[in-house]
Amino acid sequence: MGLYRNVILPKLCDYSMRNERLKPYRERVIGAAEGRVLEIGAGSGLNLRLYGPAVSEVVALEPDPKLTHMANRNAAEASRPVSFLEASAEAIPLEGKSVDTVVTTWTLCTIPLNALAELRRVLKPGGKFLFVEHGLAPEEGVQRWQNRLDPIWSRISGGCHINRPIRSVIEDAGFRIERLETGCFPGPKVMGFFSEGSAKPS
Repeated sequence: MGLYRNVILPKLCDYSMRNERLKPYRERVIGAAEGRVLEIGAGSGLNLRLYGPAVSEVVALEPDPKLTHMANRNAAEASRPVSFLEASAEAIPLEGKSVDTVVTTWTLCTIPLNALAELRRVLKPGGKFLFVEHGLAPEEGVQRWQNRLDPIWSRISGGCHINRPIRSVIEDAGFRIERLETGCFPGPKVMGFFSEGSAKPS
């Protein structure tokens, strides 16, 4: 399990982030970011080079020091200033109402859902939460398989849950969805249903 969590899983996550078919989703989400940005679960930092001139600063939160070390290389190539927080999303060491944009890309499947309250706490009034995530599919047949597989999958994949209803968990945390697009990535439907959009604190 230690080998999977510390070596294999980061490589799988890095592969999924590098997948060229997913790049347009990342580019759309990152391209809408403005001002001071907090990226949750920055991983190896592959998003850092995508932030544009509307962004003044990126604060990259990543609890895994191995991934943070990898991300430093990508931060050196970023066009925006980047700082790192080795911390949990459940207790973000930032002042309340101190960031303009929060970004997650394939992160809500893993973090504790009570962390969403922290995301809302650090957002400024009128700030926005930008996301692209995978989660619970709308088809009942696919949902049944997701619910059957999730206990096993979450244990072997570092806590990734394939059956989280993304819209519901965001709204239940006190956000108002402003834009939402859904669909299915190429591949198995139990892993491929995605939600991409933006929300604001309600």
